[in-house]
Amino acid sequence: MHIQLPEKRYYGIGEVAKAFNVNTSLIRFWEKEFDVLKPKKNAKGNRKFTPQDIKNLQLIYHLVKERGFTLDGAKTHLKEEKKKTLSNFDIIQKLENVKSELLKIKDQL
Repeated sequence: MHIQLPEKRYYGIGEVAKAFNVNTSLIRFWEKEFDVLKPKKNAKGNRKFTPQDIKNLQLIYHLVKERGFTLDGAKTHLKEEKKKTLSNFDIIQKLENVKSELLKIKDQL
């Protein structure tokens, strides 16, 4: 899944949920379930996600929504095979970016 977010230091939970096309409650639930998600919280309790949190969310989204893992399965998969999963995920992301660029070029022809 290719998400469109501007380059910023912190993203609000609404921006993140809109980019992933999910509810904010799902993002909050994943934050509780997965230890790799650590958004910053301000005094009011608003969550601010860093670009690293966005990468982790993309990986979790890929495992749970696209590949069909259960939450427990995704947790164990991240713990046991994190490097292998990250390298495969990075390759998938790069290929999706190339595909989107090629589709843009095709539309311009």
